[in-house]
Amino acid sequence: MATNTTINSLILLLIFTLPILNCSCSLSDELKPLRREVYGNGRIFDITHRYTAGAAGLGDFLWLVQSMKNGSLYNFSLLQLEVHSGTHVDAPGHMIDRYFDAGFDVDTLDLEVLNGPALLVDVPRDNNITAEVMESLHIPKGVNRVLFRTSNTDRKLMFKEEFDSSYVGFMRDGARWLVENTDIKLVGIDYLSAAAFDDLVPSHLVFHESREIILVEGLKLDDVSAGIYSVHCLPLRLSGSEGSPIRCILIK
Repeated sequence: MATNTTINSLILLLIFTLPILNCSCSLSDELKPLRREVYGNGRIFDITHRYTAGAAGLGDFLWLVQSMKNGSLYNFSLLQLEVHSGTHVDAPGHMIDRYFDAGFDVDTLDLEVLNGPALLVDVPRDNNITAEVMESLHIPKGVNRVLFRTSNTDRKLMFKEEFDSSYVGFMRDGARWLVENTDIKLVGIDYLSAAAFDDLVPSHLVFHESREIILVEGLKLDDVSAGIYSVHCLPLRLSGSEGSPIRCILIK
């Protein structure tokens, strides 16, 4: 006659083995990570471009220098990446050398500016952002963070391997209009530079001169509706660096 202990052991064995017996999938089938752009049932949008080795002009920037397959006790990677690659942030020392020498690096950027209510706007297509364009957007006073979606998103320029100088960005007069007529402190844009190629240095100088405006460049604004969100952007604490990769999300 079976004892209670034997019966209980058989029951436990069935409980733990039946799911395995009924599963037709292999272990490798189960270990497939889900990569998402939207989280929280459509409330959270990742607006950071994914860094993929060998893609989008980045080259091989990530190496597995120690591998468990080669006998190491752990996997250990080495990262070498330009700080203005992909979705990134500029510090004032990026274009103004006296600020660089004085130590205005990414570790000095105001996290209160990089996090809070933000307005996502659609810029008239195929136009650089001039004073006239800025005025036409009718951005209310009191708005401190604005993400500008342009034809760069429509053209998927951030997914191209080669730099495209025809991207849309701020002209000097557009940057000056923003500085003088709005309360914007965070400027986000959907290509590698907030400044148009034809006004690359002058527009950056206008933005950086006060050290109050932060530029977040290379945002992924596909499939996100224009409107008001909470933006959250966190750069790496790179002491001495004029730029940093940054992770940005929008929350409805």
